[in-house]
Amino acid sequence: MTDLNAPVARKAMIDSQLRTSGVNEEYVLARMYAVPRENFVPDEARAIAYMDRAVPLGDGRYLAAPVVHAMMLAEAAPTKDDSVLIVEGGTSYFAELIAPLVASVDRISPADAVEKAGRKTYSLIVVDGAIERLPTKLAKRLEDNGRIVTGLTDKGITRIAVGRNVAGSVPLQAVADIGMPVLHEFDQEKSWSF
Repeated sequence: MTDLNAPVARKAMIDSQLRTSGVNEEYVLARMYAVPRENFVPDEARAIAYMDRAVPLGDGRYLAAPVVHAMMLAEAAPTKDDSVLIVEGGTSYFAELIAPLVASVDRISPADAVEKAGRKTYSLIVVDGAIERLPTKLAKRLEDNGRIVTGLTDKGITRIAVGRNVAGSVPLQAVADIGMPVLHEFDQEKSWSF
């Protein structure tokens, strides 16, 4: 995709994918227009960066469809006071979307989110992909009353889910069924049951 076509593709994405899916928050639309998706995919995928499905990145990673990121940004409802941790799904695209809207953004890989405990806490955590479980080490990085926006997968169905840290517990509530890439680092341990 040439630079001349990218602004046209971004406007078409907003008009035909985001607005028709009920995403009309001006800050979301402005950020989705400002950040060029084609810069976050391999060169051979630049021409399909704005299609209405996930774009393969290689190594089992994907850039989620535009409506997924738009809905997650709307659910996050970021403020200028937020300190944000992004669990990256394959690119730093979501971090670029949210960065001007918040006080600070840190990024972490899915593997590090599952395996490493961190001392710093955040008012907002965004997991850029669908997870089967929220690891305790990641939940502990959420401040009291802090928010989390993530994908959630259950029996092959993916949904956007939100949660809030209340007295050390972070229950997740599904808010929208939508197809999105799964982060297998967060898979449940498989066990047999009868």
